[in-house]
Amino acid sequence: MSQQPVQKNTLYVGGLAEEVDEKILHAAFVPFGEIKDVKTPLDQATQKHRSFGFVTFLEREDAAAAMDNMDGAELFGRVLTVNYAFPERIKGGEQGWAAQPIWADADTWFERQQQEEEMQRLQAEQRAAMQAAEKLHREKLAAEKEGEKEEDTDANADPMAAAEAQALKQSS
Repeated sequence: MSQQPVQKNTLYVGGLAEEVDEKILHAAFVPFGEIKDVKTPLDQATQKHRSFGFVTFLEREDAAAAMDNMDGAELFGRVLTVNYAFPERIKGGEQGWAAQPIWADADTWFERQQQEEEMQRLQAEQRAAMQAAEKLHREKLAAEKEGEKEEDTDANADPMAAAEAQALKQSS
């Protein structure tokens, strides 16, 4: 699995109490710098946040200061886990999910297609060469067997001639 780049100005905040909403999260982190965005993704079934959120600062230094100060801090009786966030994942890309839209890897897709076609062409050539070699081998074996049969048939071609040759050998 490839290492995803972290977003240095967006923080993941885990361990949120149920009472904590985006306003409270904003208020807890605003002392560290100007905040661009606060999100607490909702559970579709319960319509409550899933005990984590994201805080995006305008400046990386503010995000770093907030992480240093808030990781392990307590908010509404719960200990927070604060780390740099990974980029938001959207459907698409090579593994089914990606940090960029599906068309972003179009160039590599075309490149892979060309490589795959070249590989199939080489495999077809190799198969054809193997089939030709097998055909030659079968023809050679058939020719060798034909040669053995000819030797056998020379001796057994005319039973009268063979009997005469044997009678001559015995009389001499």
